[in-house]
Amino acid sequence: MNYFQRYVSNTAAGSGNQLFFRNPDPEKLLVGRVYYKLTAGGEYEYSFLFSNLLDSTYDHGDIGVRNMICDAWKLCSVRVGVTADCVPEHSESRDFSELTFGNSASREVAPGEFFTSDPIRLSAEKGAYLCLEYSFCGAQIPYHEERIIPAFRLENGVWVDSSQVPFVGMVGCNRPVRCRIAFWGDSITQGIGTERNSYDHWNARLAEMLGDEYSYWNLGLGFGRAEDAASLGAWFFKARQVDLAVVCFGVNDLIQTGDTEQIKKNLKKIVSALKQAGVKVLLQTVPPFDYNEDLTQKWHEVNRYLREELCQEADAWFDAAALLQKDAAHPQLAKYGGHPDAEGCLEWARALYPVIKKVLQAYQR
Repeated sequence: MNYFQRYVSNTAAGSGNQLFFRNPDPEKLLVGRVYYKLTAGGEYEYSFLFSNLLDSTYDHGDIGVRNMICDAWKLCSVRVGVTADCVPEHSESRDFSELTFGNSASREVAPGEFFTSDPIRLSAEKGAYLCLEYSFCGAQIPYHEERIIPAFRLENGVWVDSSQVPFVGMVGCNRPVRCRIAFWGDSITQGIGTERNSYDHWNARLAEMLGDEYSYWNLGLGFGRAEDAASLGAWFFKARQVDLAVVCFGVNDLIQTGDTEQIKKNLKKIVSALKQAGVKVLLQTVPPFDYNEDLTQKWHEVNRYLREELCQEADAWFDAAALLQKDAAHPQLAKYGGHPDAEGCLEWARALYPVIKKVLQAYQR
């Protein structure tokens, strides 16, 4: 897609397709709003990336699995506006602009497709929010169940907090950057563990430290596995579009399968596939997650492989496990929670900063 040559992400929010929901009345028009906090301010051309398939496996995989193709549905209209807060009632007074798709106000979404909106010029300050308002219908619609960004549905004239609305894959902004960075991982990368709409997750704090000369795309998803990423499907399609990928997988693989040899193979495949696509890789060890005795041994084995072998194939690596452990006597226990809180994420960002800065100093897009 030429899209990625022109647009970069302009938010630290994670909002990929994690699951789907069913609408009992496919003809009924639903209305929703989602708010994205902007990383960089200014007047730029925007275009929004959508897809109609799932990026990763949800929970045990009983409902949604990686690369699952969702049924056809329809975007009846999409409006976008710049707001200072995330209160939908306040947004009523804001100016909204209509998004179009191939010069049409609506879009019939085909099963399994990626598509983008037409360009639109928007002016916003750093830290402001883009509000995307959707009118949509259909029987099966992909969405982001475990979102930590504000989203609402209009129910009987009242805005109700709800995840069951469409989410964009990327808030694309046509601005020049030195390097396009993606953070690819599970719920820990997405930011679960921090307060909703706080943007206190580790990669959002790291982006603040690095500044606006780079772009940041949060590809973290709850329940995401290395197995999903290594399938080289929809999720990988996104990750391969950047210049540098910061990779952190393994917690869900250990919990769901515990197959250390397969986990190592999947992690190796992720690194190899990204490198073959011309993407630099900063590899992180698997964080602690209060593992039981059996999983602790497997966790040690996977991290030994990352520290001693796979790190040599990456462009850089960072020992997140050592930073986040409770203490040396209990390395499997999470000092800041299995999903690190704001304090833990800040410490993570501070410690990772000199490592990624060194990689970026050697890179000029």
